Amino acid sequence: MGLKTSPVYRCLDKKSMVFGFEIVDLFLVFTVLAFLNFILGSIQYKFFFTWGPSTALALFIRIMKRGKPENYLQHLLKFHFDSKVQFAFGRSNKRTVFKNYNKGISHEQKPS
Repeated sequence: MGLKTSPVYRCLDKKSMVFGFEIVDLFLVFTVLAFLNFILGSIQYKFFFTWGPSTALALFIRIMKRGKPENYLQHLLKFHFDSKVQFAFGRSNKRTVFKNYNKGISHEQKPS
């Protein structure tokens, strides 16, 4: 009876990268490319006005993210667009003010 073996993948923590860009970065670049192609689709120099800014954005992202941790762009955008005050348990709905707290207790029933 032989020993049962199975392959073990060693690179589970490796970044998902395509051509040196993370997937989110490529999504951003291609979204800008598609938007510019949609807006500037009928002009004469469409190729330069769509691919030029997209290539410039890709180079800017490549240079800006050099030496930065994984998902840096996502965390940077989340930092700038989220609220500046963080709550551990979320915000409370409305402050409850208890009026007449001792209303139901008469003087004879109060514990001593």
